[in-house]
Amino acid sequence: MEPTKLERRRLSTASLVFIIIAASAPLTVLAGGIPTNFAVAGLLGVPQTYIVLGLLLVLFAVGYTAMSREIQNAGAFYAYVTEGLGNRQGIAAAILALVSYNMMQIGLYGLFGFASANLIAEFTGVALPWWLTAALGWLVVALLGVRSVDVSAKVLGVVVVLEFVVVLVVDVMALGIAPEGVSSAALQSSEFFVPGIGVLLAFGIAAFMGFESGAIYSEEVIDPRRTVSRATYIALTLIALFYAFSAWAVSVGVGPSSVVEESQTYGPDLIFQWLGQQSPMLANFANVLFVTSLLAVLLAFHNATARYFFALGRSTVLPAFLGRTAANGAPRNGSMLQSGLAIVVVAGFAIAGINHELGDLFPVITLFTWLTNAAAFGLVFLLAITSVAIIMWFKRNPNGRGIWTRIIAPGLATVGLTAVFVMILANFGLMIEAEEGSALIYIMPGIILAGGIIGLIWGQIIQSRRPADFEQMRDQDQLTDDEELAIARGDVDEGTSV
Repeated sequence: MEPTKLERRRLSTASLVFIIIAASAPLTVLAGGIPTNFAVAGLLGVPQTYIVLGLLLVLFAVGYTAMSREIQNAGAFYAYVTEGLGNRQGIAAAILALVSYNMMQIGLYGLFGFASANLIAEFTGVALPWWLTAALGWLVVALLGVRSVDVSAKVLGVVVVLEFVVVLVVDVMALGIAPEGVSSAALQSSEFFVPGIGVLLAFGIAAFMGFESGAIYSEEVIDPRRTVSRATYIALTLIALFYAFSAWAVSVGVGPSSVVEESQTYGPDLIFQWLGQQSPMLANFANVLFVTSLLAVLLAFHNATARYFFALGRSTVLPAFLGRTAANGAPRNGSMLQSGLAIVVVAGFAIAGINHELGDLFPVITLFTWLTNAAAFGLVFLLAITSVAIIMWFKRNPNGRGIWTRIIAPGLATVGLTAVFVMILANFGLMIEAEEGSALIYIMPGIILAGGIIGLIWGQIIQSRRPADFEQMRDQDQLTDDEELAIARGDVDEGTSV
């Protein structure tokens, strides 16, 4: 009989922080997210965006991490919405999460294929099609996805550390060059609290996607009651402060009076263009690391998606074979299914891109832009729904928590996240660079919302046909008695496993 449990108690706080930050991709945000935000919003207040969004997500994390101490399940959104709002709503959240995570992961192959093909051409002169380099990246992710989780954590840890080092070097260089002096123009409130704030927030939230993934590994961390909470807060704080500082450094390094115009001219190439003028060697290294950072993001979202498949297979929402693991505790079947979906979609876009008028940019403008922005839309919607579920669960199970944790923080998070969700919807055409009236403006968010509706319908079908399974869906995969005892005795710490 195949095992049905993930590998227990292997991830420390540091390992989980690396996994969370890898999904956020510091170098990718510096090279792509920050210039794009400057370019599209046309405002200098980008650094403030990351602080405001970071505070909003910390409010969300208050209830989210508190609930993670009580409920350990690889399908975090699914488990929390099920516990707070009911089984059918939980299944709807699960399907919506699966669609969103898959779209985020698969969409990233478009940017990875484009960037890696360009990198190879630059260093060797060999022009490879984007889909071939994307396939090579897919193979690496597929192989690592069925390995033990600590193998992925080590790989991601190395990449994240290198990313931080490079971004810090770029930031220091930018502040040192400062053609217009070290200016606080980007930090002025007049550059943030303006009509364009909706665009800033809609684009900025994408930089944080993946921060919520810590709870997905709650069955695999050393101490689920503390590790997930610590890692989430540490990662959120680092992400918000680091991105805000980097965005400010970019505005200073390029010049406050020209950073918007330069971002509109060069887009994601701005940082590499600027860096190439200062240090060609560092620019080349940053280009290499940019590609490896994309590979790290692909692996992080692959692992998260595989665990959602596992959680839904284990609870019989999806076929039971997905709830089985390999001997090393990896969610092998879920991992293989995610890899299969990815290769099919990438192959479809590869065929569609043959002789397309967009040329080499086809995978970036279509596969990457369409899918990842739709995924961000879905994940923000899920965060808002989960905030409501947290309030409802703590209303029935206060567990000694104060009103701040049970009501105020998740309530403020619900309001703020709903506002960001509306902003994304209002600016979705701009985010995917679609012409006014384009069907894509409705199709891409529609796919996400359809996932939730299908989940509700599927939940009703399960309730009607398999009432016993339906009623048992709230049974979570909790700690064993031995693990509870070990934690109570203090035998489990950040350096050991049960």
